[in-house]
Amino acid sequence: MKPVAAVAERMHFIDGQFVDSVRQFPKTSPVDGGIVAMVHEAGRAQVDAAVRAGRAALRGAWGRSTVTARAALLHRIADGIERRFDDFLAAEVADTGKPVALARRLDIPRGAANFRIFADILRAAPMDSHFLDTADGRGALNYAYRKPLGVVGIISPWNLPLLLLTWKVAPALACGNAVVVKPSEETPSTATLLAEVMRDVGVPPGVFNLVHGFGPDSAGEFITTHPDVDGITFTGESATGSAIMKAVAPTVKPVSFELGGKNPALVFADADFDGAVAGVAQSVFENCGQVCLCTERVYVERPIFDRFVTALKAKAEALQLGLPQEVGTTMGPLISRGHRDKVLSYFALARAEGATVVTGGRVPSFGDARDQGAWIEPTIWTGLSEQARCVKEEVFGPVCHVAPFDTEDEAIALANDTRYGLAAAVWTRDISRGHRVAQAMGCGLAWVNCWFLRDLRTPFGGARLSGIGREGGMHSLNFYSEPTNVCVKL
Repeated sequence: MKPVAAVAERMHFIDGQFVDSVRQFPKTSPVDGGIVAMVHEAGRAQVDAAVRAGRAALRGAWGRSTVTARAALLHRIADGIERRFDDFLAAEVADTGKPVALARRLDIPRGAANFRIFADILRAAPMDSHFLDTADGRGALNYAYRKPLGVVGIISPWNLPLLLLTWKVAPALACGNAVVVKPSEETPSTATLLAEVMRDVGVPPGVFNLVHGFGPDSAGEFITTHPDVDGITFTGESATGSAIMKAVAPTVKPVSFELGGKNPALVFADADFDGAVAGVAQSVFENCGQVCLCTERVYVERPIFDRFVTALKAKAEALQLGLPQEVGTTMGPLISRGHRDKVLSYFALARAEGATVVTGGRVPSFGDARDQGAWIEPTIWTGLSEQARCVKEEVFGPVCHVAPFDTEDEAIALANDTRYGLAAAVWTRDISRGHRVAQAMGCGLAWVNCWFLRDLRTPFGGARLSGIGREGGMHSLNFYSEPTNVCVKL
């Protein structure tokens, strides 16, 4: 893996050119607190320029581009990411502190794969055609075709920066839109490298625009309130999604939100015990618990409850907190010390609410530069009431609460007693029960005997506080395009 420069510079990319701004802010490493990049903050003027560039691209050759040409371009973008794999890997790890092994296996390959999958889906996408009988006996032909939504604002999160950014950019470009992208202020680097790839593979100026900054009174707000932005897609906290809905309401912009989760796992006594323990451990602690799909509530059938808690404790304590580049590292830090403060506040609250801390709950001490980072111990609680705030509210860290259940109906009721509705996992050898319980989950995505296994063509999204709409396959194309019907009298 190539090293990242001591202090990189992350500029905006507008109308095919990198541009700076007067205001800058530091991006610090979650590993040791050092500065890894100085990031240019966009003002209203930069966002206006990006939107104008997008609008001009739609009026130009990009607005007349064919499905075949756009699909070929998406494949070139994927090739460009793969050619610079080590650069993307180094940038992603520097921003997030996640283990190199995880980013190498997941983040960068999926970043490229998203462009390939949507290019191929686009070329095979069906549209309606119908023949209508008319009184004169000649009939009429109705057929639908896709128009791009227009200039789309894309606001992406910090936990899986490249993966979740390309998950939106790829279908948006496939459908012929222009985009104005704002990555999280915590993870500006791979978005900037993606802009370089866009330029180098020949994406027309104005099609992909990138602005850096924050939310309120910064780039995020300026995008969501811009009158010439035609739609907004956002992944992040539920409260931010609510604020964006208020911002777009006056102009009735379409929105696609993938928001938070307080996801349950249900472990039945007949489950493959070792497989369930390993799967739940992964779903709780992957990426330091900073995945919207991570499990924070674990319900275990009473006959195996004590044994399961003991085994999960052993898995948590076997995790290796280390430098991202170290071969044995299996868990990195949280994204920032500010986020760690939030997670630690829940650790303190859990103790106040009466939790038994099975393991973890503290900030580790390394005796080196890592003590200036955002590290935290993997943590397991038991003994909380189902009404406790730590059971109801999303923590977004490496933590879960484990509770027993006695019947299938009770397990379903416990799992569904939440204002969120993103994901769930069911662990059982009884395949009929697996289907039955998964279908009873009040969420958008349910796994049986697995977790984080995704076919990118399938619908992805949540209910209630977990979001609006679905992404993936045709569901993404349906958001980023406007189906238009043509009726021809014969």
